[in-house]
Amino acid sequence: MPVLTRAEKLEILADAAKYDASCASSGSVKRSSLASGGIGSTTGMGICHSYAPDGRCISLLKILMTNYCMFDCLYCINRSSSNVRRAAFTAQEIVDLTLDFYKRNYIEGLFLSSGIIRSPDYTMEQIVEVARLLRVENKFGGYIHLKTIPEADPDLLTRAGRYADRLSINIELPSDDSIDRLAPEKSGPHIRKTMGTLGRRISEARAERKTSRKAPLFSPGGHSTQMIIGADNSDDGKILGTSTSLYKGVGLKRVYYSAFSPIPDASSQLPPAAPPLVREHRLYQADWLLRFYGFGVDEIMTGAKVDEAGRRHLDLAIDPKLAWALRNREHFPIDINRADKAMLLRVPGLGVRGVLAILKARRFASLKLTDIETLCRNVSKMLPFIVTRDWTPGSRLDDANLYARLAPQPTQLNLFGA
Repeated sequence: MPVLTRAEKLEILADAAKYDASCASSGSVKRSSLASGGIGSTTGMGICHSYAPDGRCISLLKILMTNYCMFDCLYCINRSSSNVRRAAFTAQEIVDLTLDFYKRNYIEGLFLSSGIIRSPDYTMEQIVEVARLLRVENKFGGYIHLKTIPEADPDLLTRAGRYADRLSINIELPSDDSIDRLAPEKSGPHIRKTMGTLGRRISEARAERKTSRKAPLFSPGGHSTQMIIGADNSDDGKILGTSTSLYKGVGLKRVYYSAFSPIPDASSQLPPAAPPLVREHRLYQADWLLRFYGFGVDEIMTGAKVDEAGRRHLDLAIDPKLAWALRNREHFPIDINRADKAMLLRVPGLGVRGVLAILKARRFASLKLTDIETLCRNVSKMLPFIVTRDWTPGSRLDDANLYARLAPQPTQLNLFGA
């Protein structure tokens, strides 16, 4: 076997990590190494590769420790039966890379995952060792996100939580049946049990920090997961139902949706083509409705489109909130000056910030349409659904062509436009 240079390993293992989407760094604590004499900070800016949900630009060194793997998950390009080029870093090599890139202002932190080698415990020990070397030996104050292994010893997961800003465990697929069929070495119930343990430990640590600032941190950014979309026949209702049960049952910070990518030498049990990326986008929009807008899965999916196999899917042409409003026109129009917060959140085109601005402004005056335009900038989508002091939609809600008028019109992209 040829000896690979560090650059060759980096090329292989950075490329292998691109399929993991659960690496946003929101929700961490502010940490600086100025006082400790080390290096790193979770609050700085650098070369940006992604945006966290809080709007902060982040750049992470996103790599696998190794793409060797003893598991044979059919949807994974790094499965044991795959013919991909393999490589492995030592813990010290990853530490050196992280520090070198950080000092050059290339990154703000590390996202580390790994294939399973020798055993889940051995692999998890190596991942934890990277975090320990960074935090303890090098006083690294930057962001660290560790992808943990549910089959590993719970003590190792506890050690990981002491060093990492965020932990994650991939649920992989929406149903246990699909996990059994496509990832036979994994177990849905065991993954959820480990998630529950992490969630309880995170809650306990937060409670301890409220009573004593000296209490140790444990994954202050919470824990997250990733679900692959389109590798099995689960519909959007099933996917959103699984997400809801994880948010409520194990205290997840966030579920990331990753559209399935066809891989070389794929199993016949996998679809030959990737799902449309807009499906992933609509699932993210629906996920936000579940978490921040007070919607339930049944509300979002009732009346949704049904394919020839009887599966319910989100409308790909319009966003889920607009789809719900068009199916439930009897709830509209809503008086902007009288409606409660829960109903304002259901107006298409009106976000959480806009609703809060309206609630604050209407304490002092009855709002006109120009006031809404000032507070929310764009009111075109919400016009058929609201009443203001000087605006009523008239018969617009009864317009048979309302769906077509509100659906985004396709546009031809211009490669050379400004």
